[in-house]
Amino acid sequence: MRPLVWFRSDLRVHDNIALDEACRRATNGVVAAFVICPDQWTEHDWADTRVDFVLRNLAELSAKLNDLRIPMKILTTARFAGVGKELLKLAREYECDALYFNNEYEVNERKRDDDVEAHFEAKGLHVDRFDDQVILAPGEVRTKQDSWYSVFTPYKNAWLARLDELGGVEVRGTPQKQGKLNIEPDPVPERVKGFDREAARADLWPAGEAHAHQRLEAFVKNRIAAYAEQRDAPAVNGTSTQSPYLTSGVISPRLCFQRAVEANGGSFSHDKGAGKTGPSQWMSELIWREFYKHLIFAHPKLSMGRAFQPQTERLKWRDDEDEFQAWCEGRTGYPIVDAAMRQLNQTGWMHNRLRMIVAMFLTKDLFIDWRKGERYFMRRLIDGDLASNNGGWQWSASTGTDAAPYFRIYNPVTQGQRHDPKAEFIQRFVPELADLPVKMAHEPWRLSDEKRAAVDYPERLCDHQAARLRAIDAFKALRNA
Repeated sequence: MRPLVWFRSDLRVHDNIALDEACRRATNGVVAAFVICPDQWTEHDWADTRVDFVLRNLAELSAKLNDLRIPMKILTTARFAGVGKELLKLAREYECDALYFNNEYEVNERKRDDDVEAHFEAKGLHVDRFDDQVILAPGEVRTKQDSWYSVFTPYKNAWLARLDELGGVEVRGTPQKQGKLNIEPDPVPERVKGFDREAARADLWPAGEAHAHQRLEAFVKNRIAAYAEQRDAPAVNGTSTQSPYLTSGVISPRLCFQRAVEANGGSFSHDKGAGKTGPSQWMSELIWREFYKHLIFAHPKLSMGRAFQPQTERLKWRDDEDEFQAWCEGRTGYPIVDAAMRQLNQTGWMHNRLRMIVAMFLTKDLFIDWRKGERYFMRRLIDGDLASNNGGWQWSASTGTDAAPYFRIYNPVTQGQRHDPKAEFIQRFVPELADLPVKMAHEPWRLSDEKRAAVDYPERLCDHQAARLRAIDAFKALRNA
């Protein structure tokens, strides 16, 4: 048997279930494939920096596979609808009699995968699909009523109980070298139509499994113990920064979770005071990622720009393009919001606490539709994962499952003072405020008129207290309707 392994968001050779199973079962070598779909990627709002990251990691993966004597073939078809035909053509050309791949869970990706499977099975070719993007497959954790969880904490508890039943996570190694095939790998293209790689930050996000593993080990060794205390401080390198590597599958979630368990003394415990709170807190964040994958599989409408709570579709969001553009560009007049947006625009990434702050500012202070912010994030983020991005935005907008109560609205000033107390992060990304005292860097509108005129920084788009009441009134009216 010669399997064709179709890579997507699993750009690695270590702990890749589809690849591992194909190599175990192959009797006549393995061929790999990756399909570039530029029009579909554009429609799905892939960021330039994400496409650059994928191409760089694809080149690293191709070299790793070549060491295993597995040639990587690169196909291009504008949209998902052409993938089945192209893969089947490739399988026939290289005498592959089976297709192996790891599942993806968004609605268009699921339709694409079902279509590909149908193409192969119609020609009598075997297809094997695996759950590799998550630790526990969507649907493996369900309520006692056999329904889908919609609140995180009971999901997490059931998830941990199920993992305990399974005896923990299984992390597979790297497959053994295969028999030599007379097939040359394809070069990874330098460009993809419609995407600009010039502004990508390869210096911040090096490609390859080796770097992802080194980054994980550095986090576990140096920062995971203090993760619970430092994860919300954007001026500190206190997070794992693994999200781009998880999104593109350059590192597996099982390996990340296993290393967190080891750092926690072998315990799954998430109780405060039990075990090491840093590792257990990071485990909880990894389970949030699983929860959002579970939700996007259970509720296809989340892939279609729909609110989880249908009644919130009746909210009358403000349509102020000038204010939205000011938010996009980091010109809101609120320093922590502007610093966060400028970090996103300059680096392709944003600290998680800041994602919540800026999302709540857009949806509550400016009362602009969460979908506009969700799309802007996807078009800028190197780790733009639809499930996690959608989940975070709907949480902030109070339209989603397990959402923040509509009356809990972050004050951008106190959030900045609490999480960036010395204004180090603000002054790094908003250099106009770099020479101000800390208090004024958080509230530059309190400067005297003379000093205010000397600082080239925009006026506030709104008064937070008045904007907060406007949002609360809108949600109250919705509840009373």
